[in-house]
Amino acid sequence: MSILINKNTKVITQGITGKTGQFHTEKCQEYANGKNCFVAGVNPKKAGESVFGISIFGTVKEAAKETGATVSVIYVPPPGAAAAIWEAVEADLDFVICITEGIPVRDMLEVRNKMQQKEAKGGKKTLLLGPNCPGLITPDEIKIGIMPGHIHRKGRIGVVSRSGTLTYEAVGQLSAIGLGQSTAVGIGGDPINGLKHIDVMRMFNDDPDTDAVIMIGEIGGPDEVEAARWCKANMKKPIIGFIAGVTAPPGKRMGHAGALISGGADTADAKLAVMEECGFKVTKNPSEMASLLKAMI
Repeated sequence: MSILINKNTKVITQGITGKTGQFHTEKCQEYANGKNCFVAGVNPKKAGESVFGISIFGTVKEAAKETGATVSVIYVPPPGAAAAIWEAVEADLDFVICITEGIPVRDMLEVRNKMQQKEAKGGKKTLLLGPNCPGLITPDEIKIGIMPGHIHRKGRIGVVSRSGTLTYEAVGQLSAIGLGQSTAVGIGGDPINGLKHIDVMRMFNDDPDTDAVIMIGEIGGPDEVEAARWCKANMKKPIIGFIAGVTAPPGKRMGHAGALISGGADTADAKLAVMEECGFKVTKNPSEMASLLKAMI
């Protein structure tokens, strides 16, 4: 089993006719069962056309109705990306993955509030991954996003990370020592985002085919600490923890929009200390992540 997506998932690409959307949709089609998974694109101005044999629809609702797709991936440029997320949520999709980087924080605040209001009124809950994330992959089945497919191999280790490149680093190390992945999830580095570490750790904990997890965080925000405390009380599986940004100075944004040390508890050292206290095997050296995990299982 995997979490969130598998070889039977049907996907809509929002922004399929743009350069980035086309490039990555083609790469996703070429990976594993991608040809059967990527079933629709959306562009109101190009409805009725097709890209790589994928039909383009005017709206997400129409695309979902015609194809049975339950998931969408968004490559829409920043000014329109939040509206694209909301269109997918209004279409009652199960899961939306937003790759777009640079969405204004105010736009994301508005979308998050609308999503919460919809749910509070009894509407369908749509899960959101991202924005500003690499997506996710269930090796040998499906990849949705921008990660390099060839470094992954099927297996029983879960990976969740705020950093795209460190997701690839962990996966590459695991594959090199013969440990495959159940699912690798990049949650993105923006301050207002969808799924958090704690949500993905819950899913890995419940997944009978995930034996252990590598959890990668960054400086800034409380997410990793909240996840670690939840894991201490609930997680039954070994976890390797790494936090990027040990040398980052307070008050200076490093890389991701959410990677900004504001208080004392969101530095790398403070997060690592909590993770260790909660039973994680932590490291300050990212090149050790897979070898430490192998020693634990």
